[in-house]
Amino acid sequence: MAWSLLLVRFLAGVFLANGVPHFVHGLSGRTFPTPFARPPGVGHSSPVTNVLWGFANFLGGGLLLGAMAPFRPGYNGETAAAALGALVLGIVLAWHFGRVHAAAAPR
Repeated sequence: MAWSLLLVRFLAGVFLANGVPHFVHGLSGRTFPTPFARPPGVGHSSPVTNVLWGFANFLGGGLLLGAMAPFRPGYNGETAAAALGALVLGIVLAWHFGRVHAAAAPR
């Protein structure tokens, strides 16, 4: 399996994982940081912006899953690469937003 296909599947996992918190916060009517907030990734954007940003991430991830070759889910390198992309981004975002929320908490 080509490394470029695994990289595309990894990026698909990144986009799909990133769409979840934005979409859920938006559907819940809550604000959440987006790249469009001030400052980017720290300030909060409206629920509608989050729904749109989450959907854009889902769309991008879905398109990347089908890029280069049909996606074959199962116990294979493609699925592992997508899962690893979601896991890596999940850890990075947990670390980042943990720091953001800790800095915003009253002392």
